[in-house]
Amino acid sequence: MGIKFGREYPDIINDFTEALYSMDECYSFLEMTSEEWNELEPEEQQECIKTLADDIFYGLGSDPKMIVGKCTISHDKDKHVIVIYHGEKLISVIYLV
Repeated sequence: MGIKFGREYPDIINDFTEALYSMDECYSFLEMTSEEWNELEPEEQQECIKTLADDIFYGLGSDPKMIVGKCTISHDKDKHVIVIYHGEKLISVIYLV
């Protein structure tokens, strides 16, 4: 099915990457320990999270709601956004148009 978007794809992924990267223990999404994560250079960490953002984006095209770690990531097709919640707290909105 896929996600419809009007913004440039790289811009969406950059925003999504920034949102994921800012989350506590974002490395747990990649099934890494804090020690493994901290051994990576900052550029390597950024690339890992960017790949995760890309994978989740495409996954949301099939399943509009995903649980990643302690967060819920949802695609709201009516509002053209991806939202990230940590529990009940909204922590990020990624605009698709």
